[in-house]
Amino acid sequence: MDNKDTEKNLWWDKCRPSRRRLIQLYSAVLYNAYAKGFIKGEIYTGNTKLMCVPGFNCYSCPAAIGACPLGSLQNALASSGSRAGFYVFGIIMLWGLMLGRTICGWICPMGLIQELLYKIPTPKIRKNKATHALTYLKYFFLAVFAISIPLWYGLKHGKAVPGFCKFICPAGTLEAAVGLLSNPGNASFFKMLGIFFTRKFVIMLLIGLACVFCFRSFCRFICPLGAIYGMFNKLAVVGVKVDADRCTHCGACAMNCRMDVRHVGDHECVSCAKCMDVCRQGAISLKAGKVTLIAPSCGCADDKADSEARRAKGKRIAWGVAIAVLAFALLWYNVLDKSGEAEAAAGSAGAAETETDSYAAGGELADFTIECTDGQVFHLGDYRGDVVFINLWATYCGPCVEELPYFNELAGEHAEDAVVLAVHNSMSKDDIPAYLADKGWDNLRIALDTKDKLVWNTVGGGSTMPQTIVLDRKGKVIYNHVGSVTADLLAKLYEQASADTD
Repeated sequence: MDNKDTEKNLWWDKCRPSRRRLIQLYSAVLYNAYAKGFIKGEIYTGNTKLMCVPGFNCYSCPAAIGACPLGSLQNALASSGSRAGFYVFGIIMLWGLMLGRTICGWICPMGLIQELLYKIPTPKIRKNKATHALTYLKYFFLAVFAISIPLWYGLKHGKAVPGFCKFICPAGTLEAAVGLLSNPGNASFFKMLGIFFTRKFVIMLLIGLACVFCFRSFCRFICPLGAIYGMFNKLAVVGVKVDADRCTHCGACAMNCRMDVRHVGDHECVSCAKCMDVCRQGAISLKAGKVTLIAPSCGCADDKADSEARRAKGKRIAWGVAIAVLAFALLWYNVLDKSGEAEAAAGSAGAAETETDSYAAGGELADFTIECTDGQVFHLGDYRGDVVFINLWATYCGPCVEELPYFNELAGEHAEDAVVLAVHNSMSKDDIPAYLADKGWDNLRIALDTKDKLVWNTVGGGSTMPQTIVLDRKGKVIYNHVGSVTADLLAKLYEQASADTD
């Protein structure tokens, strides 16, 4: 072997990705298997979006196929006045009891991003008493932003305000906002940005900068989801385990760990298993119950003659299954599954004959009929001669809930010649009538869109809410925009819709 081959082998030995890095990358791709979401500039809205993935991954990322457990928890708390989010609490407990903070160390996309940022060559801040004290900050973020704020606004004001997602979450800014804004088709979204987005963007940059100098800064000091999973570490089925008979309590494991652990497997441990490399006694292994997933180089104390061979065979089978699952997921979400796509022909029998720009300004919407939550039927053709406002909203959309009183007031003031139809996203599992019971929005016609997205497709609805469509007295579209509206804007739109037909 010549020198070039030797240098190449040395480079590969130094730079090749570890097994954990490959699993982190695999998880990030699997969580975000809807790759064409970036091409289309829309988020996936299929059935799996109702399920929580284990790790921290934004629901509104264009490629995400599932929901973020922390975001789902906040929305469940915000809606606790009208429904109990047992599913969300149950799934988070299930992930915690099964995996604990192994999720943070192996299958969280945010963990991968932080570790890659830390690789940037700069002076590093090592763990110390100050960093250990700062780890308790994440419990503050959990208690205040992830629990108290959603509960307060949900119970007191009937608004869905996911505090952490709205005010802090860097994943939402990076994956959702930047992901959607990077698509040229969403150029109009830039008009919706303001100081609030600027603040969140700065927070994202500051957190990213902190991760360059301090290992997993977000994970250690801020992440509420890590705080939750840490509570399950001692009970979790999967995690790093210490063989008490081999351990000499030398402390090398905790001393060399970049996380602020006091001992292996405590609430700060993410079970990355790097402590195995520094344990000279071979006392540490990564296990799932009694099954050894990763053994020390000297093997486990309870190993049998064929244990290593069985582990190697198990790894090959696991990787084969994992690759097959990922290949199927990419094929399913990007080619086979149509449930997450807005198809114009799915709305009604006449929708297929409608021009694609029928919902744009100057167009005329296809007629449709939908049942409202009060049992009455709304038929668009019956309101020719009136000004029609159609609002796309959801209980979990804070801006949507904030603007609905403006629509209710407008409908009350112009009850004789204007109607407002508020159509809720078809994905909802909420009890919409129960949610609306104490709102006092008596002037609105409220409906839950059909499973085939009848209204959504007819008006050109997308994955971003709220969206408002206004028709003049002749049925022509004069306004169709995504974003919040004010009472003054609605008044002007009413006047414009009336003037256009005088």
